[in-house]
Amino acid sequence: MLTSTWSDALTWRLARHHLDPVGPASVAEVVGDLVAVAAQLDPAVAELGLRLRRRASEPGDVGRAVAEGTLVRTFAFRGAVHLMTPASAATHLALRASSRMWERPSWRSFYRLEPSAWPALRAAVREALAGGPLTRTELASAITASPRFAHLGPAFTDPAVTFLKPLAWQGDLSIAPSRDGQLTLQSLEGNPAWPGLPTLDDAGPRAVEAYVRAYGPASPDNLRYWLVEGLGVRRALVPGWVDALGDRLLTVEVDGEPRLVHRDDVDAFAAARAHPVVRLLPKYDPWVLGPGTADVRVVPPDLRQDVSRGAHLVVAGGVVVGTWTLARGEVVATVPDGVVAREDLGAEAARVAALAEGLVGAGAGRAGRARPRG
Repeated sequence: MLTSTWSDALTWRLARHHLDPVGPASVAEVVGDLVAVAAQLDPAVAELGLRLRRRASEPGDVGRAVAEGTLVRTFAFRGAVHLMTPASAATHLALRASSRMWERPSWRSFYRLEPSAWPALRAAVREALAGGPLTRTELASAITASPRFAHLGPAFTDPAVTFLKPLAWQGDLSIAPSRDGQLTLQSLEGNPAWPGLPTLDDAGPRAVEAYVRAYGPASPDNLRYWLVEGLGVRRALVPGWVDALGDRLLTVEVDGEPRLVHRDDVDAFAAARAHPVVRLLPKYDPWVLGPGTADVRVVPPDLRQDVSRGAHLVVAGGVVVGTWTLARGEVVATVPDGVVAREDLGAEAARVAALAEGLVGAGAGRAGRARPRG
């Protein structure tokens, strides 16, 4: 069995995440390799995290990719908004839809809508969006014109957007570029890259494979966190999806623990050697959300609360070692003395400040004033 250490394994994962080295990949290629990028609380922060993984980028690359259809914004893991490629979205939405939440008694009674009415509702939504993107209010107006659905106006316009999520999970709508600051929805059917939802039997192994390639070396607990807790699939299904991949997944030993890696990544995984590269990442970055903040190999217990509450991350060799803030053109990093080389921290702080300039919500940075603080 191939053996490795966690320091070496995280170095390999940094390469899979386009963090070391930072390369020429497009924004869609990066998102595809990360599987999903959280983009609900602050889209500008998500864009910063993607720009930090690309050698050349421009503000607004994410919005342009969404407008072109190479990226999709939709409700996915834990019901939050995520960026995904159309193919990845189709795979993971199929898993999310398998919970069939809209059939629960609480949903049926609260929305006064039986499962048998959903096919007609979905068809009405697709028809309404066929002419182009609509705000929630406009979509509600179109749907409630039918007496059968006249009572659903508040469901469509509820700020919590709970009712819209099953429509997204079933591929009937996605989030369009906003109009005048309003949540705007669009059809996926006009996107030539949208493949439609696969069957659950096809989607499950694809999702396992994507996760292992992005966040391996992976354990059964990692997969349960990602698929069961994140997407609501039945726990009992996951081992069968792993088995379905056969020899595409191989078991390695990392500091004595059996873990899964993808067959295509074994050579790179075996060759990886620990490198104390310093990276500053924004809050809720895939680097920590993929394995979960409870993974002590990436997030030490004494920093978990800060990470979970939305601190920006200082990462050294793949491990969170501190936090940073950006205000009035300065990046200020809080890291214990001696953990990282100050010149490395300063260079990375300057890079972050330059890329954050002009990103609303991430703060305005100026590279010349970036400074670390111990």
